Amino acid sequence: MLTKLIAYHQPSSTTESAAHGTVTARASASDCGLLLIRLTFGLLMAGHGAQKLFGVFGGSGLTETGKGFAALGYHPGKLFAAIAGLSEFLGGLGLAFGLLTPLAAAAVIGVMINAMATVTGAHGLWATDGGVEYNVCIAVVALGIAATGPGRLAVDRFFRWGTGGWPEAAFALGLGGVAAAITLSL
Repeated sequence: MLTKLIAYHQPSSTTESAAHGTVTARASASDCGLLLIRLTFGLLMAGHGAQKLFGVFGGSGLTETGKGFAALGYHPGKLFAAIAGLSEFLGGLGLAFGLLTPLAAAAVIGVMINAMATVTGAHGLWATDGGVEYNVCIAVVALGIAATGPGRLAVDRFFRWGTGGWPEAAFALGLGGVAAAITLSL
Protein backbone atom coordinates (compact mmCIF):
# COMPACT_ATOMS: atom_id res chain seq x y z
CA MET A 1 0.00 0.00 0.00
CA LEU A 2 1.33 3.43 -0.97
CA THR A 3 0.59 4.99 2.39
CA LYS A 4 2.88 2.60 4.24
CA LEU A 5 6.16 3.95 5.38
CA ILE A 6 8.62 4.37 2.56
CA ALA A 7 12.26 5.26 2.80
CA TYR A 8 13.75 7.71 0.38
CA HIS A 9 16.99 9.56 0.03
CA GLN A 10 16.80 13.26 0.58
CA PRO A 11 19.97 15.20 -0.26
CA SER A 12 21.36 16.82 2.85
CA SER A 13 21.83 20.54 2.95
CA THR A 14 24.85 22.23 4.44
CA THR A 15 23.04 22.69 7.75
CA GLU A 16 22.03 19.03 8.15
CA SER A 17 24.25 16.36 9.53
CA ALA A 18 24.98 13.25 7.50
CA ALA A 19 22.64 11.29 9.77
CA HIS A 20 19.73 13.36 8.45
CA GLY A 21 20.39 12.43 4.80
CA THR A 22 18.01 9.48 4.94
CA VAL A 23 14.46 10.22 5.99
CA THR A 24 11.52 7.94 6.61
CA ALA A 25 8.18 9.46 5.60
CA ARG A 26 4.68 8.53 4.66
CA ALA A 27 3.61 8.85 1.05
CA SER A 28 1.55 12.02 1.06
CA ALA A 29 -1.64 12.64 -0.86
CA SER A 30 0.33 14.87 -3.25
CA ASP A 31 2.88 12.07 -3.86
CA CYS A 32 0.05 9.66 -4.66
CA GLY A 33 -1.69 12.30 -6.77
CA LEU A 34 1.45 12.94 -8.80
CA LEU A 35 1.91 9.20 -9.25
CA LEU A 36 -1.66 8.90 -10.53
CA ILE A 37 -1.18 11.78 -12.97
CA ARG A 38 2.20 10.50 -14.14
CA LEU A 39 1.04 6.92 -14.65
CA THR A 40 -2.17 7.84 -16.46
CA PHE A 41 -0.68 10.58 -18.58
CA GLY A 42 2.65 8.88 -19.23
CA LEU A 43 1.26 5.47 -20.12
CA LEU A 44 -1.35 6.98 -22.44
CA MET A 45 1.40 9.01 -24.16
CA ALA A 46 3.53 5.88 -24.45
CA GLY A 47 0.54 4.05 -25.94
CA HIS A 48 0.04 6.87 -28.44
CA GLY A 49 3.68 6.56 -29.48
CA ALA A 50 3.33 2.76 -29.71
CA GLN A 51 0.46 3.27 -32.16
CA LYS A 52 2.83 5.15 -34.45
CA LEU A 53 5.81 2.85 -33.96
CA PHE A 54 4.32 -0.62 -33.70
CA GLY A 55 0.76 -0.37 -34.99
CA VAL A 56 -0.71 -1.53 -31.67
CA PHE A 57 -3.85 -0.20 -29.91
CA GLY A 58 -5.49 0.49 -33.27
CA GLY A 59 -2.55 2.48 -34.62
CA SER A 60 -1.42 2.34 -38.22
CA GLY A 61 2.26 1.57 -37.57
CA LEU A 62 5.42 3.24 -38.74
CA THR A 63 5.03 2.85 -42.51
CA GLU A 64 1.50 4.28 -42.67
CA THR A 65 2.27 6.96 -40.10
CA GLY A 66 5.32 7.87 -42.18
CA LYS A 67 3.07 8.44 -45.20
CA GLY A 68 0.95 10.77 -43.10
CA PHE A 69 4.03 12.69 -41.97
CA ALA A 70 5.22 12.96 -45.57
CA ALA A 71 1.83 14.41 -46.52
CA LEU A 72 2.36 17.06 -43.82
CA GLY A 73 5.69 18.03 -45.40
CA TYR A 74 8.07 16.03 -43.21
CA HIS A 75 10.62 14.30 -45.46
CA PRO A 76 11.52 11.51 -45.12
CA GLY A 77 8.16 10.88 -43.52
CA LYS A 78 9.04 7.54 -41.97
CA LEU A 79 12.07 9.03 -40.18
CA PHE A 80 10.01 11.87 -38.70
CA ALA A 81 7.23 9.44 -37.76
CA ALA A 82 9.84 7.38 -35.90
CA ILE A 83 11.16 10.47 -34.11
CA ALA A 84 7.64 11.52 -33.08
CA GLY A 85 6.70 7.97 -32.05
CA LEU A 86 9.87 7.50 -30.02
CA SER A 87 9.43 10.91 -28.37
CA GLU A 88 5.90 10.03 -27.31
CA PHE A 89 6.75 6.45 -26.34
CA LEU A 90 9.96 7.12 -24.39
CA GLY A 91 8.80 10.50 -23.09
CA GLY A 92 5.58 8.90 -21.87
CA LEU A 93 7.42 6.05 -20.15
CA GLY A 94 9.85 8.52 -18.57
CA LEU A 95 6.99 10.56 -17.17
CA ALA A 96 5.12 7.46 -16.00
CA PHE A 97 8.09 6.14 -14.04
CA GLY A 98 9.41 9.55 -13.03
CA LEU A 99 12.66 8.80 -14.83
CA LEU A 100 14.68 11.67 -16.34
CA THR A 101 11.54 13.74 -15.91
CA PRO A 102 12.75 17.04 -17.45
CA LEU A 103 14.03 15.21 -20.54
CA ALA A 104 10.84 13.14 -20.83
CA ALA A 105 8.76 16.31 -20.54
CA ALA A 106 10.88 17.98 -23.24
CA ALA A 107 10.25 15.09 -25.64
CA VAL A 108 6.48 15.35 -25.16
CA ILE A 109 6.49 19.16 -25.37
CA GLY A 110 8.51 19.10 -28.60
CA VAL A 111 6.09 16.71 -30.29
CA MET A 112 3.10 18.79 -29.20
CA ILE A 113 4.65 22.01 -30.53
CA ASN A 114 5.14 20.27 -33.88
CA ALA A 115 1.56 18.99 -33.84
CA MET A 116 0.26 22.50 -33.13
CA ALA A 117 2.41 24.05 -35.85
CA THR A 118 1.60 21.55 -38.59
CA VAL A 119 -1.79 20.02 -37.84
CA THR A 120 -4.00 21.76 -35.30
CA GLY A 121 -2.80 25.37 -35.25
CA ALA A 122 -4.74 26.41 -38.35
CA HIS A 123 -8.02 25.26 -36.79
CA GLY A 124 -8.16 27.57 -33.78
CA LEU A 125 -8.36 26.65 -30.12
CA TRP A 126 -11.07 24.03 -29.66
CA ALA A 127 -10.54 20.35 -30.42
CA THR A 128 -14.09 20.13 -31.75
CA ASP A 129 -12.89 22.26 -34.66
CA GLY A 130 -9.59 20.37 -34.95
CA GLY A 131 -7.77 23.03 -32.91
CA VAL A 132 -4.86 23.07 -30.49
CA GLU A 133 -6.80 22.52 -27.25
CA TYR A 134 -5.71 18.91 -26.72
CA ASN A 135 -2.07 19.56 -27.72
CA VAL A 136 -1.84 22.54 -25.35
CA CYS A 137 -3.22 20.41 -22.50
CA ILE A 138 -0.67 17.66 -23.13
CA ALA A 139 2.24 20.12 -23.31
CA VAL A 140 1.14 21.94 -20.15
CA VAL A 141 0.77 18.71 -18.14
CA ALA A 142 4.29 17.65 -19.20
CA LEU A 143 5.65 21.10 -18.30
CA GLY A 144 3.79 21.05 -14.98
CA ILE A 145 5.31 17.70 -14.05
CA ALA A 146 8.78 19.03 -14.87
CA ALA A 147 8.11 22.12 -12.74
CA THR A 148 6.67 20.34 -9.70
CA GLY A 149 8.92 17.30 -9.96
CA PRO A 150 7.69 13.72 -10.16
CA GLY A 151 7.21 13.31 -6.40
CA ARG A 152 8.75 10.84 -3.97
CA LEU A 153 7.20 7.82 -5.68
CA ALA A 154 9.48 8.19 -8.70
CA VAL A 155 12.89 6.98 -9.82
CA ASP A 156 14.11 10.59 -10.04
CA ARG A 157 13.74 11.08 -6.27
CA PHE A 158 17.39 10.00 -6.02
CA PHE A 159 18.64 12.77 -8.35
CA ARG A 160 18.96 16.52 -7.90
CA TRP A 161 16.40 17.25 -10.64
CA GLY A 162 13.89 14.98 -8.89
CA THR A 163 12.36 17.83 -6.92
CA GLY A 164 11.46 19.89 -9.99
CA GLY A 165 11.71 23.65 -10.05
CA TRP A 166 12.19 26.57 -12.40
CA PRO A 167 15.44 25.23 -13.93
CA GLU A 168 13.84 21.86 -14.71
CA ALA A 169 10.76 23.52 -16.22
CA ALA A 170 12.93 25.91 -18.27
CA PHE A 171 15.04 22.97 -19.47
CA ALA A 172 11.95 20.99 -20.55
CA LEU A 173 10.32 23.93 -22.32
CA GLY A 174 13.57 25.17 -23.85
CA LEU A 175 14.75 21.81 -25.14
CA GLY A 176 11.28 20.90 -26.39
CA GLY A 177 11.00 24.26 -28.15
CA VAL A 178 14.46 24.06 -29.71
CA ALA A 179 13.88 20.49 -30.91
CA ALA A 180 10.53 21.50 -32.39
CA ALA A 181 12.08 24.52 -34.12
CA ILE A 182 14.85 22.41 -35.61
CA THR A 183 12.37 19.80 -36.81
CA LEU A 184 10.06 22.41 -38.31
CA SER A 185 12.96 24.07 -40.12
CA LEU A 186 14.08 20.90 -41.89
